[in-house]
Amino acid sequence: MAKLKLTLVKSMNGRKQNHIATVKSLGLKKINQTVEHAATADIKGKVHLVSYLLKVEEVQG
Repeated sequence: MAKLKLTLVKSMNGRKQNHIATVKSLGLKKINQTVEHAATADIKGKVHLVSYLLKVEEVQG
């Protein structure tokens, strides 16, 4: 199954509350922090919502 490597590249200051909550639910707190998640439909939906804050890479795993 493919995985997504997510890196927070922009600050969450001044963003909508639901976007901040989405980023936190992905496990990201600080700029340049990286996490990996399985590429499931719910994760892809969250990534799509806040894609302007993230750098997304697909990792084979």
